[in-house]
Amino acid sequence: MPTLILVRHGRSTANTSGVLAGRTPGVALDERGTEQAAALPGRLAALPLVAAVSSPLQRCRETLAPLLAARPELEPHTEERISECDYGDWSGRKLAELTDEPLMTVVQQHPSAAAFPGGESMRAMQARAVDAVRDWNARIEAEHGENAVYVMCSHGDIIKSLVADALGMHLDLFQRVHADPCSVTAIRYTRLRPFLLRLGDTGDLASLAPREPAPDASAGPGARPGGEGDAAVGGGAGAP
Repeated sequence: MPTLILVRHGRSTANTSGVLAGRTPGVALDERGTEQAAALPGRLAALPLVAAVSSPLQRCRETLAPLLAARPELEPHTEERISECDYGDWSGRKLAELTDEPLMTVVQQHPSAAAFPGGESMRAMQARAVDAVRDWNARIEAEHGENAVYVMCSHGDIIKSLVADALGMHLDLFQRVHADPCSVTAIRYTRLRPFLLRLGDTGDLASLAPREPAPDASAGPGARPGGEGDAAVGGGAGAP
């Protein structure tokens, strides 16, 4: 199955002003975020990307714009199910003023029980995002083969919830995961389980490019380029 390159959008005006943006329209990249987006094509240059999928929100579309300009062969796709969590009545409010809300403790310590007033639950957020990735994995594999690599630009809570799913973690633990603006999180999906290859990476990504299988057959059935077959044991020493 494919390798998914998850990119959190670049730093936004809401990030720097301490506002919970949610789905508030008009939230753009700030100057630093624009610089981060401009550097993204170079960081992903070694990867043979076959598709680019984005949240519909402006800050994600702006983050992918330089990559799409550098790679005109990449057709952009919009996926509603990886849009930001619907924070409902909390959207647009200052994070500092939300700290004293009783629900904030639930969001931080028991997120599987958290539902935002006028918005959605965090369980629903994770479920739709996981469904979207599963659907895109199947589509990408059918169109480009099992070793294909594609990029998806989304939001912090969405990416953290996808990482939790990949690691078999309960959603209540997902707040232990962190992804900076414009960081890359890479998940390689296989027949039996996903492998988390990068988490919140802001550096070089060339080693994520698919590699040819080893010339001998010692890896056994099910081995994949990169050495992390379905039966990997001992820490996956052959993985990138």
